Parts: sequence; structure tokens; C-alpha cells
Amino acid sequence: MAQTEPLPKPTYISLQQLQNHNKRGDAWISIDGKIYDVSKWANHHPGGELPLLNLAGQDVTDAFLAFHPPTAYKHLDNFFTGHYLRDYTVSEVSRDYRSLFNELTKMGLFEDKGHGVLLLLSLISVMFCFSVYGVLFSDSTLMHVLSGGLMGFMWIQSGWIGHDSGHYQIMMNKNWNRFVQILSGNVIAGISIEWWKWNHNAHHIACNSLDFDPDLQHLPFFVVSSKFFTSLTSCFYGRKMNFDSFARKVPNRKMELLGLLLFWTWYPLLVSCLPNWSERVLFVIASFSVTGIQHVQFTLNHFSASVYVGPPTAHDWFEKQASGTLDVKCSSWMDWFHGGLQFQVEHHLFPRLPRCNLRKISPLVKDLCKKHNLPYTCVSFWKANVLTIQTLRNAALQARDLTKPVPRNLVWEAVNTHG
Repeated sequence: MAQTEPLPKPTYISLQQLQNHNKRGDAWISIDGKIYDVSKWANHHPGGELPLLNLAGQDVTDAFLAFHPPTAYKHLDNFFTGHYLRDYTVSEVSRDYRSLFNELTKMGLFEDKGHGVLLLLSLISVMFCFSVYGVLFSDSTLMHVLSGGLMGFMWIQSGWIGHDSGHYQIMMNKNWNRFVQILSGNVIAGISIEWWKWNHNAHHIACNSLDFDPDLQHLPFFVVSSKFFTSLTSCFYGRKMNFDSFARKVPNRKMELLGLLLFWTWYPLLVSCLPNWSERVLFVIASFSVTGIQHVQFTLNHFSASVYVGPPTAHDWFEKQASGTLDVKCSSWMDWFHGGLQFQVEHHLFPRLPRCNLRKISPLVKDLCKKHNLPYTCVSFWKANVLTIQTLRNAALQARDLTKPVPRNLVWEAVNTHG
């Protein structure tokens, strides 16, 4: 009887050796102590190459768990180097986070999406029809302005759909999910959904890093910290952006461009149907002013949270996400208005969790934060806005006098961010 070949003896590398593989073309990561070479995969990664490059050279188990469905594990063997991480350990916080993640999975909460998507798509359709009807079949200036406001409110709701579909599959299959992404982002709101996902994934990975989180970087219009006054380099925007490099990473680029073309066809055409230029201007102002409410909501969730300078670190995933976010307290009947992002701590810890389940897990996350002495901040919508106004005022004063120290708190340091 033929003898079977003995299994090769596993080889181990140190954390310091792993950290040497942390750049484009040489990117290794550890998941559950196994080492994977994702250098060539980075350009094909659905979430973009930046999340991989920002966390390269580290154990990324918690981040991988947060952003990937269980089916992603079957692809890891294609990148396994044969190496294992020597002295691989898991912190108590990470252990409890993974335990909670498994508990939520067993409860089916990642698959239970409710009926909100169908209802929301129906609501968007009704609002669009009423807005168009008000423009085409009414002679009232007030009705035209109200129609513009309704259009802006529709954009808010389409934004929530785009956000949800970018984090998890809200439709029956990937093709329909992609269709809804293009419809809600490109066609309805005029925003490239692929650009948004590229930007938003980097925000989630590097939450509240002044030089790695793109949602804190708005020069020359806004600054989020006095550190920008000394020309702090953006590790997100501060590299050369060749058109070909970016364009090749955009799947279905023709569909993206077609969606944007459709928006810039129907919206100007609708505005042109108004009787005079004054009403056209009022319509545009009303629509963009109302949708601005959503951007206010985006800014509230990070303003009183901690910030840091430097690349994101994966070994303290739970800690960084919890300390860099803030919840907005509201009644359950207002969940539709906030799009689920009032539970920002929960969303950042479990970004694939459907928004209808964020309220359910809030007590569990709060208890876990309390157990490990981590911040779990939850304030009213009014209080969050007060903090925002204080932020704007203090940021302006800090900009006038660079000799004054700035507290390491985003309530003082930030002036704009994204949820």
C-alpha cells in the first residue's frame, strides 16, 4: 500500500516580519493567525485597494469579519502563504466582539432585512411623482417650491438606500442590488455610487484618522483640526491619482456614466419646465437645502468622538470604532428619518447589519462597551446639533490663533465629517 506524503510542517513568522509586508506590491495580512498575500488581489478587491493597503502588515481578523459575509472565507486559501503568525493572541475585547458577532449571526440578524427596502422604494417613487406633478401641473409658485423641497427629501431617502446597498445586499441577488445602487445613487441623486463606496470604505477602515479618513479632509473649504494648518499630508488624497488607475477599478464604468448622464438629463429638464428663472432658482435651492439635512445628520455622529493621527490599526478594531463614533437618541418611529445612522456605534462595528436590526443590538453593544470601559456616547438630536455649533465656533477661533492648543477631541477639532 502506497504511503501518503506527510503534511508539510507549518512555518511561523513574527509580527515584526509581518509588518514588513505593508506596501503596494507587497501586502500581507493575518486572519485568525494565518498569513495571506493579497498583493495582487488589491487591485481587484471589491472594496478598493486602500482598505487592504491601510491594514497591510497586521492581523485584520476583526475588520475582515465586520466587512465580509461568511462566504468570503472560502476564497482565502487562494492567498495563503503557508505561514502562520507566531504567538498569535486575541485580546479580551476582540474575543467578546467575535463572540457577539457569532451570536448575531446565529440569530439570523445579518440576513433579516425586513420589508423596509420595498416600502422605501415605493415611498421614493411616490415622492418623485408628486414632485414632478407639482412642477408640470401647477401654476403656484408655492407649490413649485414645495415640489423642490419634496425632491430634496426624496434624495435623502435614496441616499439611505444607496448607503444600505453599498454595505450589504438588500435585493435578491447581486445584479438587482447593483441596479438599485445605480438607480438610487447615479440616476436619482447624481452621485457615482462607486466613488462613494471607494470613499466610504476608507472612512470605515480609518474612522477619525485625521490623515487617513477622507471624511475629515475638506481643504481648502473646511478643516477638521489645527494640524491641517501645518499642511498635514492626506494619505488618502495625497497620492497621484492617474485616471487609468482609478477608472480600471470601477466595475461597470459605462453603467456608472450612463446613470450620471440620466440624472443630468432629467433634473435640468424638469427645472426648465418651470415658468421663469426665479422659480427655477427657488426650486433648485429648495431641493438642495432640504437634502442638506442629510449632510447635517452625517456630521453629528463623529463630532464628540476621539481623533488620532496616523494609519488605522487592526489590533484595536473595536476600540477605535467605539471611540470614534456617537449615537443620536431618537424614538423608534423616527428611525426612517435617520436611515439607521443614529446608531452609528453599532453601524461601525457591524456595517453589514441591516438597519432594521441596529436598534435591537444597541443594548448588547452598550453592555460590551461598559464591560471593557470603552465610551458609548448617545445624545439627543438637539444636543448633537449644539455640539456641532460649538465645534464650528471653536474651530473658527482656533484658526485665528494657532498659539492656542487644541484639545484632542473632535467636538473641538472637527467641522465636517460623513456618517
